[in-house]
Formats: sequence, structure tokens, C-alpha cells
Amino acid sequence: MEYIEINKPTKEEQKTALQSHEALIALINNLTTRNPLIEIEETKERIRIPISALKLLAKILEEISKGNPISIVPLATEVTTQATAEILGCSRPHVVKILEEGKIPYTKVGKHRRVQYEDVINYKKQMKKKQKSDIQKLMELDEESGMYDI
Repeated sequence: MEYIEINKPTKEEQKTALQSHEALIALINNLTTRNPLIEIEETKERIRIPISALKLLAKILEEISKGNPISIVPLATEVTTQATAEILGCSRPHVVKILEEGKIPYTKVGKHRRVQYEDVINYKKQMKKKQKSDIQKLMELDEESGMYDI
């Protein structure tokens, strides 16, 4: 499994990424083919790039322009319980508990558990959605109770 990770971009990289993102979006919106031929100005080399890859590049540039570090991981990648814990921001024993409760599917390789990266991300999205809902409910209860009326 190969991770591609980009550290926090510099201000100069952010500025360049923003300009490139805007230009790439304009280019994508005007394309008439699914696999456009792109010419590299410096070398005059021409390559075909699927539009899906160009859209991914646009998303990468957008995140870099915002100053966000990024990483790219193939969705079919299997990760360890330690890597799962790092992605979810919790302890490895907590991840094991989540797996044993059936909240995230996993497989065993010998004694070791392996989790599909996509399943970890889906679980994380579910948890974020639940957290938002719980916060909304708490805010509504606060309003109903009149605790903060002055």
C-alpha cells in the first residue's frame, strides 16, 4: 500500500494552487472529450489524461490552496487497527472494540485485524453526521429550556 502525502503547503504553494485550480476548472468545464490530450509546455510531450484524474487534480489543488495538507490512498486499501485508530483519532483498543461490536467490518490475517480504508472513512462520516445531529438536539433542548434567556 502506498500513501502519497503532502505536508502543509507554503503560502507560495497555496497561491500557485489557487491560480492553477481556477484555470483547471475552466479547462475541465470546456472539455468535449472524456480523455483529453494534454501538452506539457516545457517538453512539448503530449499525454492523455482521463477527465476523472483531472477532476481529482482540481480537488487536490483546491485543498492545497486552502492550506490543507492532503494524502491520497486507494479506496481498496486495507489498513491495520493502528492506522484505523489514527484516522479516527482514537486509541487502538477502542478501534478493536468498535470492530468486535460489528460497527466496522474487518477481516483477520492470522491474529491481526485488517480494515478496508473505505469502511473506516464511511464510519468516520457516520460519526461526524451523528455528532452534528447530537449537537443540534442539544442546542434545541437549550433553547426549549430557556436556560440562556436574559
